Amino acid sequence: MQFKTLLAAAVLTLSGGAVCAQGVLVHNARGLTLDERGRVIRFDAMQVGADGRVLAIGKLSELPAGDMQRIDAGGRVLMPGITDAHGHVLSLGAARRSLQLRDTVDLGAALAAIQAHAEARPQAAWITGGGWNQAAWKLGRFPTAAELDTAESQRPVWLTRVDGHAGWANSRALQLAGITRDTPDPTGGRIERDASGEATGVLVDAAMGLVERQVPAEDPAELAAQLDTAERELLSLGITSAHDAGISAAADQLLRQRAAAGQLKMRIYGMARGSDEAFMARLRAAGPLLDLGNGHYALRAVKLFADGALGSRGAALLAPYADAPQTRGLLFRSDAELLAQMRAAAKAGFQVNVHAIGDAANRQALAGYEALAKEMGARSTALRHRIEHAQVIALADIPRFAKDQVIASIQPTHATSDMNMAEDRVGPQRIQGAYAWQRLLKSGAALACGSDFPVEEPSPLAGLYAAITREDAAGKPVGGWYRQQALNPVQALDCFTRGAAFAAHAEKDLGVLTPGHRADFILVDRDPLTSSPAALLKARVLQTWVGGKLVYTAKD
Repeated sequence: MQFKTLLAAAVLTLSGGAVCAQGVLVHNARGLTLDERGRVIRFDAMQVGADGRVLAIGKLSELPAGDMQRIDAGGRVLMPGITDAHGHVLSLGAARRSLQLRDTVDLGAALAAIQAHAEARPQAAWITGGGWNQAAWKLGRFPTAAELDTAESQRPVWLTRVDGHAGWANSRALQLAGITRDTPDPTGGRIERDASGEATGVLVDAAMGLVERQVPAEDPAELAAQLDTAERELLSLGITSAHDAGISAAADQLLRQRAAAGQLKMRIYGMARGSDEAFMARLRAAGPLLDLGNGHYALRAVKLFADGALGSRGAALLAPYADAPQTRGLLFRSDAELLAQMRAAAKAGFQVNVHAIGDAANRQALAGYEALAKEMGARSTALRHRIEHAQVIALADIPRFAKDQVIASIQPTHATSDMNMAEDRVGPQRIQGAYAWQRLLKSGAALACGSDFPVEEPSPLAGLYAAITREDAAGKPVGGWYRQQALNPVQALDCFTRGAAFAAHAEKDLGVLTPGHRADFILVDRDPLTSSPAALLKARVLQTWVGGKLVYTAKD
């Protein structure tokens, strides 16, 4: 029987994602998993119990017989589902449902796309979207409100930068936000200005809130549609679990409803948006949500911000930017203020995950974790605190991750996206501690890999490729950008599976396919450990299973 016929049979047998009561036996597979110690295990058959957990793996002839639904994998690779340790689920759905400028080659193309999008939506009160990148446009500066006015001037326009740490407004949006030459920069933010002091239209980090407060909130139906859109895409890419780095109160309400009703197909590990103090007060009073919907939703972490992003020069550096000596970027809060936020979350039992891009921000976050450990002892370190991104780190600070038991939550595709400007920003000395994955590993630090979707595309196979090669999709630069910091294939797979599970306190349930773990697995058309790195970019996910349930099948 052809494999596509077998896939169709599996869909009919397990329609709607329901696993049959007696469990499933998947055979004729090229099975691949890491074990609990990170060692590679190969097998050709896997038994899954009616509870959605792995019963046994090995040779078909050696597995105990049982009354199970048999699924022939057709010789395809069976491997653990991917966990993306840092993404933004509803933001991905929103991005897919709004104007996106990621692929525009220059400012002119972007303005044409904005105009066409606006003309197609005459009833929209605001024109919103994002994905712009002045570095990719080779603009040499930020775009301006006056330029955006040429595409749409009557209605407000608000477009976020690709990294989410800057926004581009037209004149109407600036007017509605009340931004004038006299508006001060908020703490942790910057209003870009021209030589005469007038706002030019770009707002960085905390200054973005001046406009965002004016943008109408999404209604519940739109949030639900965003979740549906994102979930479909992520499952099609083999992502069975995602750590959402910034759950809002509205998103939390939606996810709790879906999980309680058994309507979430993938697993979401939530980091509450720490900037929403009213939301945080409710969460601190209630405590972490450890598990809802049989492992489909948890909210047991808090996301805080130490700084902005490198591309918009909002990342906080210990010394001035190499290409902009007048600035060191932006620390969002004083040491005492950040520590107070960290302490409040940790004492309520939440894992504390601090966004830190620049070396000053990483140092500030590490100091905060050290202070928590002194105050709370093992109660703090047991929460498995994380630094999200950990991009530019002073070499002297790298050993502190292992010493303080802080997880480095990294995104391999950030290195290949940023390599066109990162060394310009920090210079040849500081780049030695940037995207320094092998230095972190060799120091004893734990790593968890993600993509930061929709800042980057969510494909985990592209993430594995970037981690292994440190080259872009065209194979540039040949040999890889600072290749000595690349991960080997096993390390990369470990980072997206076992390491990501550990970062969510889920290593007993997720990340590997050994007995007792949840049967979250994918069938793919090539082996990520033996294929050439370039072949990973062409790999296809054929099926995705979550908890022994078939939730995605590729179309021909």
